[in-house]
Formats: sequence, C-alpha cells, structure tokens
Amino acid sequence: MNVEELRAACLHLKAVEESFPFDNETLVFKVMGKMFAIIPLERESPSISLKCNPDRAVELREEYEGINAGWHLNKKHWNSVEGEGVPSNLIVELIKHSYDLVVAGLTKKAQKELNEL
Repeated sequence: MNVEELRAACLHLKAVEESFPFDNETLVFKVMGKMFAIIPLERESPSISLKCNPDRAVELREEYEGINAGWHLNKKHWNSVEGEGVPSNLIVELIKHSYDLVVAGLTKKAQKELNEL
C-alpha cells in the first residue's frame, strides 16, 4: 500500500482526525484525541506504526511472512509494518485492530460520544 492508501484506510474509520503534531514529515491519526496510527512520510518505502496487542502481533507474524514487528514508543505495544509487499487486507486488519484497541481504552463517556456520531 502506498501512503495515500494507508491514509484512506485510517480516515475511513469513524471520527478519525489526521494531523502533523511532530513535524511536517509524520502523519498522526487519532480517534477521540487518542493516537492509533503514525505514518512517517520521509521513508523510501511506505510504512505505518500501529497499536497492537502483543499476542495478536505474534499470531499475525506467524500467519503472514514479511511482518517484522518493531516494538517502540516505550514498549507500549506499537508495531511498525512496511506498506510494500504486505497484503493490503492485512494492513487494513491491523489498522482496524489498532483503532479498536484505542476505542476500547476510551472512557465510557468518550465511547458513548463516539457511538452517537
């Protein structure tokens, strides 16, 4: 997937906001103010960093060759995935998984607000 396809997959989800909070080379995607995806724009090969349950990350690495998780951001379970060579359906699944993890961690009030949108 290229950068525009990665962006579209993130923005397709409910109440997602896109911004450049760090610099003009890193796109950040949030739901209800909580970050669920990061796309560094300066890379040669498109990539995306997403929240991921560690057990699910292991399952996905076993299911799909080419998934090479790189834990970072203080080991808060962020997984980096290259956009090229990785099946589009897997990347879309990972984006949805990250989004769902973040939504599940929202307060009940924020979840209710999201459901009402």
